[in-house]
Amino acid sequence: MHRYRFLLSRQWVILTLVAIALIPTMIKLGFWQQHRYQERTARNDLVSAALHARPVPVERLTSPGHAVTRTEKYRTVTATGTFDTARQVVVRRRTSSDGEVGFHVLTPLVLTDGDVLLVNRGWIPANGVQTAFPKVPAPPAGRTTITGRLKADETTAASGIKNVEGLPDRQIMLINSAEEAHRLGARVLGGYVEQTAPAARGGSPEQISDPGSEDAPLNYAYMIQWWLFAAAVPVGWWFLVRREIRDREEAAAERTPQESEPATV
Repeated sequence: MHRYRFLLSRQWVILTLVAIALIPTMIKLGFWQQHRYQERTARNDLVSAALHARPVPVERLTSPGHAVTRTEKYRTVTATGTFDTARQVVVRRRTSSDGEVGFHVLTPLVLTDGDVLLVNRGWIPANGVQTAFPKVPAPPAGRTTITGRLKADETTAASGIKNVEGLPDRQIMLINSAEEAHRLGARVLGGYVEQTAPAARGGSPEQISDPGSEDAPLNYAYMIQWWLFAAAVPVGWWFLVRREIRDREEAAAERTPQESEPATV
């Protein structure tokens, strides 16, 4: 066992403790990436199922005060009513498909029964001015049927967007049906709809693209990577131990002939 006595040195004790600590840490990181992979895969499956589901009237999925659920989010819905452009607002600091900062146009759609549906008609540029209400392209006049994706009310906790107060007139930070119901003094259906049809034409807001899918396979690759790292730590430690033993034995072999030579007078 004297060959391994060097493992009790300060340097090797520290190295061994670091290796021991790294193994469970890397295993835990692998399980974290596995959890992220499962979360993202479930989210992608849920979004895909919602986007490909048969369109239904919006009243079947939401009502005033209703909180849109995960299974209802992104469902394709239809609604018929009249746009109330006099009370529409714009949502600040929203980006286009090209990353340009501008506004989303949020227009109330007054339904046949008098309830109101919030419709995000799409993106418009800020044109360098964000203190005044921008020029907003008009929606179709009269009774209109629209199609879109149902979305849940936005919150600071979910979006990371701070709900700033004291904004310019008719500008908001978050789309929230409860706050809009208070502002409009009307019965507003929970959540809102991102309009996808009728298709945008020249001068209309740029319609919001599909949510797309998250890169779940990347998390799977990271999971495998962390577990390979965890397996490599003891292998690397043993390789260093064997190299240290070899170096010590070679050094001892070089000293032995010199020590056995007779001293010259």
